[in-house]
Amino acid sequence: MALTFPSEEWVEEYKKQINLSEGYKKAAATWTAGVVALVISAKPEIGLNEDFGMWLDLHQGVCRGAKRVSLEEAQKAPFCIIGDYARWKQVIKKELEPVKGMMQGKLKLKGDLPTIVRFVKASQELVECTTRIETKFLDEA
Repeated sequence: MALTFPSEEWVEEYKKQINLSEGYKKAAATWTAGVVALVISAKPEIGLNEDFGMWLDLHQGVCRGAKRVSLEEAQKAPFCIIGDYARWKQVIKKELEPVKGMMQGKLKLKGDLPTIVRFVKASQELVECTTRIETKFLDEA
């Protein structure tokens, strides 16, 4: 069954897919830099009436927790990546590589970019995990 992006169910499935990923376990084995929050900016015309934050408690190749949070809470994470709905959809469809998107200003990062760059393979594996979720996008019938 397809899960709506973004939704709490989608976030729950994302955590499951991250923890099933051998590629992510290897690529992020030395990640100890803390939580990564992802924020999808509000887009009322498609029904996304408020910013949607995802809190990913990532540590040494494991997602210890994942939940929906407010923009304010997301911004308290050591790493907070903010983008509009269309950009995140491009990431999930593997049309936009997230680290490249940050460097090009298509995604906004609050946190240490050199740390993120050192873990580019882990970032790619996180994207790979999103492709394993049967996703229904809000702007598609």
